Amino acid sequence: MEKAKQMITLEIIEYVENAVVIKTILKKSSGNITIMSVDTGEGLTEKTSPFDTFVQVVDGKVELVISNKLHLLNTGDSIIIPAHSPNHIRPDGRFKMILTVLKSGYE
Repeated sequence: MEKAKQMITLEIIEYVENAVVIKTILKKSSGNITIMSVDTGEGLTEKTSPFDTFVQVVDGKVELVISNKLHLLNTGDSIIIPAHSPNHIRPDGRFKMILTVLKSGYE
């Protein structure tokens, strides 16, 4: 992504039929920001990160399971996935979200 250039968040990434699309907005040694689009019926496997991750839903709605606790997020909602917490996403239709990972150190 080009720095110091205005952008429309929803237009950074498009939906692709039957696919999950991930695009890096900014990548640094201290962390990264990515945007993801997920089509209806697609999902993501469970994962665990050694870093906190800030999740912002920018379009649609999603079910996010963090340490076996279900969180229902809609457009405009956000949540922090704590470091070392198993999590997975169950989409409820198409959605887009921004993930910000802070690599301030292992916790």
